[in-house]
Amino acid sequence: MYHVLDRRPLEIFLAQPRGFCAGVVRAIEIVERALERYGAPVYVRHEIVHNKYVVESLKAKGAIFVEELSEVPPNAMTVFSAHGVARSVEEEAATRGLPVLDATCPLVTKVHNQGKRYMSKGRKVILIGHAGHPEVDGTMGQVPGPVYLVQSVEDVKVLTLPPQDPVAYITQTTLSVDDTKDIILALEQRFSDIEGPDTRDICYATQNRQSAVRDLSKLVDVILVVGATNSSNSNRLREIGTEVGVASYLIADGSELNPAWLKDARAVGITAGASAPEVLVDDVIETLRRIGPVAVSVLPGREENIEFKLPADLTAV
Repeated sequence: MYHVLDRRPLEIFLAQPRGFCAGVVRAIEIVERALERYGAPVYVRHEIVHNKYVVESLKAKGAIFVEELSEVPPNAMTVFSAHGVARSVEEEAATRGLPVLDATCPLVTKVHNQGKRYMSKGRKVILIGHAGHPEVDGTMGQVPGPVYLVQSVEDVKVLTLPPQDPVAYITQTTLSVDDTKDIILALEQRFSDIEGPDTRDICYATQNRQSAVRDLSKLVDVILVVGATNSSNSNRLREIGTEVGVASYLIADGSELNPAWLKDARAVGITAGASAPEVLVDDVIETLRRIGPVAVSVLPGREENIEFKLPADLTAV
């Protein structure tokens, strides 16, 4: 229990920005509008975003989540998740004549297009990302040729490509400039003819949230990251807090908060992954209020005003 004797409020600092990014907002809205326009059920391939609360909320409205298109009945409205899908999935949907709404984040689509462009120029494509992540699976399945996946500097060292081969790299959107800089440097040192996207092309939301956690870490004794265990960007936020020496914990909501983490803490920082709704941040704050008095403030940070357009099928009158 914090401040048991003097009852001074625990200071809570909220990172800015935190929580939903524009790609997540768009993806969720696509499912909700599809349910309104076409009626339930609407089938969603893979979790629309990596957050159980969001998925369960959409299930309650009539969304059905599947891992494979074979689970979707004939003619059923189908949504591809924000992470993107391989061309083989698109082709399977087309062959079956399934009506599809593509909720792939436009920034993920941008990575797909970068990979295709590099391949068309005769370059071998190297993808920096996490093996098994749905975005990585989708990207590797979008580029028309072999894609070499690297997850670390060590992976770069064991690539079988000759150093004189023309190569290009692309990156998973939930990795920031900071996450990839060492791997990119290793690639540039290994290959004499290499291209890559401008750093301005990386996912703004990933970089902004990571920068906000670094700012947060200078003020607090404990960092609570609200997000799902299968959320790549949420896990990375927790890792960053730990790396800079602040005790950091990933929690789904207030029910997972352990009061023992707050022992001797005078200030707690809260942030949220890009797929975690603000209602879950509120739940964590309310849990802290039940433990003892708190004083909540929001740190100054980068304002995000980006909005992505919805598919035309959902906006037509």
